[in-house]
Order: sequence, then structure tokens, then C-alpha cells
Amino acid sequence: MAVTPCHNLVYVTGGARSGKSSFGERRAAAPGQGVTYLATAQALDPEMEARITRHRADRPPGWVTVEEPVNLPQALRDAATPTVLLDCLSLWVSNLMLADLPDEAILARADALLAAARARPGLTVLVTNEVGFGIVPDNALARRYRDVLGWVNQRAAAASDEAWLLVSGLPVRLKPSALNI
Repeated sequence: MAVTPCHNLVYVTGGARSGKSSFGERRAAAPGQGVTYLATAQALDPEMEARITRHRADRPPGWVTVEEPVNLPQALRDAATPTVLLDCLSLWVSNLMLADLPDEAILARADALLAAARARPGLTVLVTNEVGFGIVPDNALARRYRDVLGWVNQRAAAASDEAWLLVSGLPVRLKPSALNI
């Protein structure tokens, strides 16, 4: 599906521990307006619960946190602040796969999410993992995840007018940006 670029959608990607979430937070804070943090993680085990607790504590006190693992298009439409930071598309795709959605349904939801982002008057920052730089996974589920997330990421990057790749904490501009951060 062809997605028309908009002027309020920022795409941030990178590998694990690349600095993409921190960069996304700085980018969301840059306009100096209210921020809604859409979190997709689910505390399915004690280690993940500890990560979520740590992430909550690290957010600026004035930010609104909405934890929504599945229905991101609606959560994005419901956000009342001028800026939304969605972290992350990778866990969202995983959540949709765990809900037994077929690939086509996941891609349709991604299209709905991008349409909701384009319809918003404010800034939307999408954070995701880049999973295509590694070796081909050794099992069908991991290969499916890599493929579906890759397709979702391609759509999100195409829809954005600003895109960044984080490598070892360093931002690499993929598409133009009005900000120098």
C-alpha cells in the first residue's frame, strides 16, 4: 500500500540497545509540549515487569503514559496531548502475532495506525527495532516475525517525513529533519 508522507510523523529505528528509545524521547520532548507515551510492552514475566517499572520511572513526570499492547490506532486517536511517542512497533507486532492474527491482518492494523498518525494535528514519534541486519533465523516463527516487522517498518518509514537509524547511540538521518538533535 502506498502511504503519503505527512509532516508530523517521525520514524526511529535501530538494534537492541542502540539508543533508539532515548532518541525517540528526546525527539518527542523537543517541541516542548505535552507528551503521551504509548507503551506496548506487557509484563509477561518478572524480568519484563522490572524493565517496564524502570522505563516508567525514567519518563519525565509530566508525560501521560498509556499502556496499550494491541489497539494502537484507537489509542493514538484518543491521545489528548500534542505529541505522542509510541514505543515500540516491534513489541506491538509481537503482541499481534501472539494474538494469532495473520500477516495480512497485522499489516492492515499497521495501515490503520499510520492513517491515525497522519490524521493527528501534532507530532507522532514511532520507535521500532531493526531486525533485518542479522542472520536468517533458524525457525519459522522467528522468520515470520522478522518478515512481518520488516514490512511494518517499511510502511512506517515510507509514511514518515523524518526517519532515523540509531547505531551505537549515534543517530543517522535517513530522511530530512527540521531539528538538529
